[in-house]
Amino acid sequence: MTHGNAPATPRSTLVITAHAGDFVWRAGGAIALAASRGEKVTIACLTFGERGESAKAWREGKSLEEIKGIRREEAEKAAATLGAEVVFFDAGDYPLLATPELTDRLVAVHRQAQPDVVLTHPLDDPYNGDHPAAARMALDARVLAQAIGYPAPGEIIGAPPVFFFEPHQPEMCGFKPEVLLDITEVWETKRKAMECLAAQQHLWDYYTDLGKRRGVQLKRNAGPNLGLPHATYAEAYMRPYPQVTGELA
Repeated sequence: MTHGNAPATPRSTLVITAHAGDFVWRAGGAIALAASRGEKVTIACLTFGERGESAKAWREGKSLEEIKGIRREEAEKAAATLGAEVVFFDAGDYPLLATPELTDRLVAVHRQAQPDVVLTHPLDDPYNGDHPAAARMALDARVLAQAIGYPAPGEIIGAPPVFFFEPHQPEMCGFKPEVLLDITEVWETKRKAMECLAAQQHLWDYYTDLGKRRGVQLKRNAGPNLGLPHATYAEAYMRPYPQVTGELA
């Protein structure tokens, strides 16, 4: 909303991920779309994925600090490619543990970003406990950031809608694609961001194929008059909270 001649405040998206590569595979399209529209996107990356998602570097004999540096550089390049700002918490992975200090930092990020939407992991993942840990902290921090009495810097936030992005093993995580986001126009940007993550090159084709499959589902559910191109790419999301709307669409 604008007041007089005051410019509208750009929409803000906050992405909270457990590891350095998660935001690219799972929400790179949403990030690139938002950035392409001039929106602000902030990525809160809780760990570098240095212990659990950097097997190639460990096999090459790299030290822990070297691996953190590699993953940081990859994530920074990927975020820049997508048009987003990334903030690293270096909280340590495998396991990622919630602490009062980490919660405070997440509340501060919420209040600084003032998000219109929050993206994070689903609450279940039997293969990687860091992912639901990050999601739980994201939801908790969102609630605390709304509380005027919570002692953290910045203005309180509203109640931004939350979207869970698709996990690597959706069937095992109770994930159902309730929302399909058309990312066709920014697919090449997402692919370039994925290619920044050399530490997990084995996932490039996997997530390319997933984008195509979700694109097929999007077309099947979009109706006959949307005019979607033959080659369509999409990302899938779930909503933990109800959608608020004045019109069913």
